Amino acid sequence: MPTPQNRPAQKTQTGDTAKKSFTSVSQGNDHGSICFGQVSADGAVTSSILLQASDGRHSIALDKDGPRKGATQITAPGRISIQSGEDKAEAEDTLFINALNGNIDIIASNGKIRLQGTDIELIAVGDGGTKGNIRIKASETIELDAKKVLINARTMYKLASAGSAEIIANSAMTIYSSIIRGVTDGCANQDGKCGGKDFKRKNSR
Repeated sequence: MPTPQNRPAQKTQTGDTAKKSFTSVSQGNDHGSICFGQVSADGAVTSSILLQASDGRHSIALDKDGPRKGATQITAPGRISIQSGEDKAEAEDTLFINALNGNIDIIASNGKIRLQGTDIELIAVGDGGTKGNIRIKASETIELDAKKVLINARTMYKLASAGSAEIIANSAMTIYSSIIRGVTDGCANQDGKCGGKDFKRKNSR
């Protein structure tokens, strides 16, 4: 039977920067282990608690110092599932992730990111002209498919294409504005009577 051990936990890193722990305690068997005060392999970080399965890639680490001070790391060679809210109502918040400072990164290096719900809301609340933005970028296609697509711009909106553009309504189309202007490439060399050359130059790529 495995027994707790008190032993110095100093790893391969040399010099004064290597972490040391003289009160490290661990217990485990061929199925897994738990260690209090484990020093990382490079000697840079001490874990307050390190829980490992028989596969070392399957672990939970609560790091206390070094470059990962205060970090909680959960790794798994397979799937990680989080489930909550079985006893709650639809309108209640039952899974909460809050980063008080810093970014939240969700990355699928070789797969898709899916968001599914009865409704999906994206809200940006930053103040000033450089915050409060939602940006969507795609290397190929952004596709919107819905019964209704409603866009409400309080100040300005712009649709631009370096190639072709189409606006199609199979039933009826209504365009309203206090002033409607149409500018063609014919004003590239000589401006029209109502102008247009500056608009062409501004929007040409």
